[in-house]
Amino acid sequence: MNICVVGTGYVGLVTGAVFADLGNDVICVDNVKEKIDMLNSGIMPIYEPGLKELVNHNMEDGRLIFSTDLNDGVMRSEVIFIAVGTPPKENGETDLSHVQHVARGIARSIERYKIIVNKSTVPVGTGDMVREIIERNKRRDVDFDVVSNPEFLREGSAIRDTLYPDRIIIGAPSQHVAMTLLELYASLERPMLITDVHSAEMIKYASNSFLAMKISFINAIANICEKAGADVTQVVKGMGYDKRIGSNFMNPGLGFGGSCFPKDVDSLIHIARKFGTKATLFESIVEINKYRAQHFINLIKEKMDPMAGKQFGILGLAFKPNTDDIREAKSLEIIKLLLAEKAIIKAYDPAAMENCKKIFPDIEYCKSSYDAAEGSDALLIVTEWNEFKLLNMEKIIAVMKKPVIFDGRNIYRPERKKRLGFEYYSIGR
Repeated sequence: MNICVVGTGYVGLVTGAVFADLGNDVICVDNVKEKIDMLNSGIMPIYEPGLKELVNHNMEDGRLIFSTDLNDGVMRSEVIFIAVGTPPKENGETDLSHVQHVARGIARSIERYKIIVNKSTVPVGTGDMVREIIERNKRRDVDFDVVSNPEFLREGSAIRDTLYPDRIIIGAPSQHVAMTLLELYASLERPMLITDVHSAEMIKYASNSFLAMKISFINAIANICEKAGADVTQVVKGMGYDKRIGSNFMNPGLGFGGSCFPKDVDSLIHIARKFGTKATLFESIVEINKYRAQHFINLIKEKMDPMAGKQFGILGLAFKPNTDDIREAKSLEIIKLLLAEKAIIKAYDPAAMENCKKIFPDIEYCKSSYDAAEGSDALLIVTEWNEFKLLNMEKIIAVMKKPVIFDGRNIYRPERKKRLGFEYYSIGR
């Protein structure tokens, strides 16, 4: 099948590469020439395990090309995926200007029947908006259909999530249109659900907001555990055995960040208000998450006040492991709060330091975890990279000024660290 993917961010680039690997002819289009030039040179604009190899392999085999020419992409394709950014506005509403721009571009170029697929995360009713824009601006009397096909990939495991999704949601105006998408995904042999367009759009927001709710819920429980002397990790284990609850996304810590959960919950709040329904639950999710970085700093302050002049080694800057993405990362809030206390910061992350330098150019960035620990009064675990779980702790304790660890992700067992001679503090324990 001939496919055009508009947008070469996480979703667009991974989607295009995977569809090409499944044997389709794919053209990925982006209006940022520098990004297209990078991709044509084999340089990835994002860090994602396995992506470079997948892209280069399919480029070499001629199934995947990159271009700035949307007209060419539309004309040579049967199915057009819209995978552009949908960032939040200041009021939490989703900014659909990129989607609208692409829809107008498709309208100018469409010359025969096409299926336009919204892959971007968009509010209920966006499919109607895209259809109206194309209908109003098309230059030829041709038919088309608009479909919602939300993505559920996670940064750091995006390729696997695209190849082995829990489910594939196809929101289509008719069974006939849905069959084309079913054919496209058939080789994955994964569960597929056909719905109307509005329901598919809602499934994405409902799913992400529910997962965000689980994170905020367990962090609220962790706060109580800290005061009551309970161990939140044991609480999670006891809850997780209940099949109705499960333990996934029940990891207490610094809360959620990234490009999806924060903006999707905010958008759902705006959608609820738009339709005149109460958003109290969703507002509570946001409120709990907003306070997590300050809660962590308060813990540090309680044990190490005054913080001025003290050196803190930060391990982890990305919002989660296996990505260089720092959007809504808790590290940014923590660094800002530490600097406000006039603390000295040394930071290390396996992938995200270059992105962080753009925001905090004046803090010290280190070559390794051990460099970040050297001479530090305390070590802060901010992102749960696997390599941090495997550190030589005897080497760490030998280079630190004081053997203190504040574990914002609960990656260590308290008794083991205390046995080694560390002063150890974590979340909800």
